[in-house]
Amino acid sequence: MDIVDSKHIATKHLPKRWTRKDEWYNYKWMADDLHVLITIDETSYTGERMGTTHPMSWYHEFDGGRAFYTELGHTKESFTTDTLYLQHLLGGIQYAIKK
Repeated sequence: MDIVDSKHIATKHLPKRWTRKDEWYNYKWMADDLHVLITIDETSYTGERMGTTHPMSWYHEFDGGRAFYTELGHTKESFTTDTLYLQHLLGGIQYAIKK
């Protein structure tokens, strides 16, 4: 995966190119106002493709609040031994609660 925004609290600790195993999703539709944090290199896996930009994590403001989304976290290791993922998740939560 490629870190698109390395200044955000959810990604500032991640390497520019982050390699990990997970379950990858494709999206049928993406809103225009999303600020993408992470994309995936579609040549790095087999399966369906989304095209030139395939977001994995993003955030946006909506109706006075904040929303954070990460597609990651489908493995047991994500929550037991993957400290980079856990920091990513914590950063997303901190962003959403405006901490």
